[in-house]
Amino acid sequence: MDEKTTTQAQELQAENPGLVTFSKPYRFEGQTYTGIDLSGIGDMTAQDMVDAEKFLTRSGIISPIPEMTVEYICFIANRATGLPVEFFKGLPTKDAVKVKNKVTSFFYGEG
Repeated sequence: MDEKTTTQAQELQAENPGLVTFSKPYRFEGQTYTGIDLSGIGDMTAQDMVDAEKFLTRSGIISPIPEMTVEYICFIANRATGLPVEFFKGLPTKDAVKVKNKVTSFFYGEG
């Protein structure tokens, strides 16, 4: 990113703290995404978290801290955005970590 693009991304982030800007455009099912808006996570309930845990169990994943697993994060991001879980599973690792950090920061009150 050049300096102008970085400044624009920072301004958008300030306006919408749920915004995750991808490191490069991401193509999924014929559409190109430069980022996603995870602000819908604020409208979720504990039932969404229960559903995420059930999703992990059905996937055969057992974790003492489920909210730290990528599978759980993909499920929560799906619920927050309406994009399919497969969208998040296909993200480049750098951008998947950005999504994971945004979700876990929300859970732990850091953002």
